[in-house]
Amino acid sequence: MRVKTTEKARQYRKVLLLFAVLLLTGCGVSRVVIEGSFPTPNVSKLPLTIAVYYDPALRDYAYIEYSETGREEFNIESGESHIQLFNAMLPAMFDKVVIIESMEEAKIRGVDAIFAPAIEEFQLALPAKTKLDVFEIWIKYNMRLLTAEGDYIADWVITSYGKTPQESMRSAEAAINAAAVVALRDLASSFSLSFSQVPEVRDWLDSI
Repeated sequence: MRVKTTEKARQYRKVLLLFAVLLLTGCGVSRVVIEGSFPTPNVSKLPLTIAVYYDPALRDYAYIEYSETGREEFNIESGESHIQLFNAMLPAMFDKVVIIESMEEAKIRGVDAIFAPAIEEFQLALPAKTKLDVFEIWIKYNMRLLTAEGDYIADWVITSYGKTPQESMRSAEAAINAAAVVALRDLASSFSLSFSQVPEVRDWLDSI
């Protein structure tokens, strides 16, 4: 009789363990790695050699969206997509673009300036929270332009926006990815068209 009771207890514990695993799996965070294609802007090139510095915060950038109960809901990794975007956009804007691993490297490469983009803020709006039928993403950037020696030239903010209708996507992950790609393309358009119009940039261009 004791053996039977022990066996029943063992089976009961297995059922509880399986239930716990299923519960944790169902509540796990959804990982979204942003992927997309980014066309080059159709603008006139500036006769400049620009070094680009992607710091680790940009390369590894990820945003976590929490549910209303405080649970991690989506882990959105967009660092690599930002680098792909800038790598497609900048060569269309400048005669020569070199990627540097450190600010000190720029002095050796003999560049005209260093471009060092950074993400200041990332926002995600979900239909379940906004009661709208769209997924929306806002990304706020700090664009920094420095001399080869690391001195200040210009520092300005650009905010990009993207949205995707809920009914056009099979899953929330696909909709988030699509909205992020739209936001990145919006950045490419805004940056390429407004770069020379930033007052500090314009003054610097006039001085060289």
